[in-house]
Amino acid sequence: MMPKKTRTDPDFEKTLSELEKLVVSLEEGNLSLDDSLANFKNGIELARQCQCALDKAQQTVEQLINPEDEQSLRTFDPDA
Repeated sequence: MMPKKTRTDPDFEKTLSELEKLVVSLEEGNLSLDDSLANFKNGIELARQCQCALDKAQQTVEQLINPEDEQSLRTFDPDA
């Protein structure tokens, strides 16, 4: 049984889609410097959210594959 997502957990696909739109917007080069910087900052945050979601998914897979491996059972710390 998979744990339910909380409302604070961002949806990976939605976050990735937003990031892709920001990249396209930045690549077009039609934004002001301030708008480009704001989009870049937002893009960095979205990329971090995606990476965190991928890290959590990887840890879940490792726990499912190796349930006796104490290393895979530790609490996930994305800043470690």
